[in-house]
Amino acid sequence: MESNKYQLTLEGLEELKSELDKLKNTDRDKNLEALKEARAQGDLSENADYDAAREDQARIEGRIKEIENILKNYSLIKSNARGKNIQIGRKVQLRLNDEKPVDYTIVGSLEANPFKNRISNESPIGKAIIGAKEGDVKNVKTQSNKEVKVTIEKVY
Repeated sequence: MESNKYQLTLEGLEELKSELDKLKNTDRDKNLEALKEARAQGDLSENADYDAAREDQARIEGRIKEIENILKNYSLIKSNARGKNIQIGRKVQLRLNDEKPVDYTIVGSLEANPFKNRISNESPIGKAIIGAKEGDVKNVKTQSNKEVKVTIEKVY
């Protein structure tokens, strides 16, 4: 996805900026202290603390590079609240099969989080409902090959 734009909501953009700040200004410093302490223990060839600190350092630096790349290549999702069709950035109320209706937000793939009711526009359900409107019913085959009846109750 190097040449493509990452689609982010304003909330997602702020979360990434905050995470980047924490990684650079807090996590890096803690990691450097852990490395210093591990080096002070002596022999690095059999030092589990040193190995763990080095792995943590690699994770931190990798995530920093990943976020910096996203922040160089993103486009901000602007929700058109006046339209009746579902678009990225819109909140919707969906009924899956015959379950109780639940509110979801349609987001780009980087912000998808089922625990926060954030559906990716690239997921099977997300793809099926983009462009749909209130009252539409879609039959969606999920990645686990299950058939789900999705009823669009409301578009906010």
